[in-house]
Amino acid sequence: MRRLVVVLLIALVLGAGAFGAWRWWAAPGEAVTALPTQTVVMGDVENSVSALGTLQPQNYVDVGTQVSGQLQTIKVEIGDKVEQGQLLAEIDPTVYQSRVNADEAQLLGLQAQMLEKQAQRRLLENQLKRQKELLAARATSEDAYEIAAAALQQVTAQIQALEAQAKQTQSTLNGDLANLRYTKIYAPLTGTVVSITARRGQTLNANQTAPIILRIADLDTMTVWTQVSEADVPKLKLGMPAHFTTLGQPGKRWSGKLRQILPTPDVVNNVVLYNALFDVANPGHELLPQMSAQVFFILGEARGVPVVPMAALKPQRGSRGQRFTARVMQEGVPVERQVEVGVTSRLVAEVKSGLAAGDEVVLEPGGERPAPGQRPRMPRL
Repeated sequence: MRRLVVVLLIALVLGAGAFGAWRWWAAPGEAVTALPTQTVVMGDVENSVSALGTLQPQNYVDVGTQVSGQLQTIKVEIGDKVEQGQLLAEIDPTVYQSRVNADEAQLLGLQAQMLEKQAQRRLLENQLKRQKELLAARATSEDAYEIAAAALQQVTAQIQALEAQAKQTQSTLNGDLANLRYTKIYAPLTGTVVSITARRGQTLNANQTAPIILRIADLDTMTVWTQVSEADVPKLKLGMPAHFTTLGQPGKRWSGKLRQILPTPDVVNNVVLYNALFDVANPGHELLPQMSAQVFFILGEARGVPVVPMAALKPQRGSRGQRFTARVMQEGVPVERQVEVGVTSRLVAEVKSGLAAGDEVVLEPGGERPAPGQRPRMPRL
């Protein structure tokens, strides 16, 4: 029995080896068909510069106070929509109202003094007139005439001094009235209250800096502040299209056009970044301040064209990135073709000539490949 078992094991090993050799000799083409391939399909290609951005309102204003005092009331809350000229807050007006009252009282006192002096001047004018007539008739002395004239001049000077004091008091009154009006704070523009930095009962000191009470922003138009690396900035052109998505709505795209590139960079961890700005309409107020955005500045795009993976292309020397070679499967055998491409991204390229939709191309080792069965599009990095 032991010999029978040994003989059966030897026969089994020899049979397996013979079967493997037969498979290797009988199917030499299977090594070729096992090459990784991808089918050329109709799709979209987008060549872009990607960057991260932050959303900010295009128009906003920090509402502060021009006078010091205790903040009595705040009549709005964060998120409220306000109209231009609407009352937002009030500062305790007691001190400023007392100053106005004192100025008005002083002005009334000066006006009363001027009435008194004007009456004296009319009396002295009449006396001087009589002294002049009497002097002509030699019924009075020249000294009496001169005394009357000097008295009239003195009263006239006093009236002029009172008029100057009245103007000064009126100017002070105007300033105090303005400060009294400043105790009521109104909305300078129509928008939404996005932040409130002061609280009711807080004492605000406007002598050194203007205290900020709240911020009003017009959310109908948002500006995307995008930081672009110095290597990509030369690729950007004013007016070029751009689009972005947000973390909360990755499937929705907002579009705009590049408006401005700020010349002063930000240096973050020795990386030079330039701020590129573009605006986007926000009628539904879905976009809010400080939202993060994944931004793409479009350098070139092609829609509904044959698309081939970049992993299937080998560049030709001297072609400046437009001519490649690719291996196409024909009857199970890879055949090399000349391929001209148009718009390219990191993963796919537009086919100008050499390939057609439905061709099966060989993916070369080391290339980046789209996921199997995925329709090639611009990758979202």
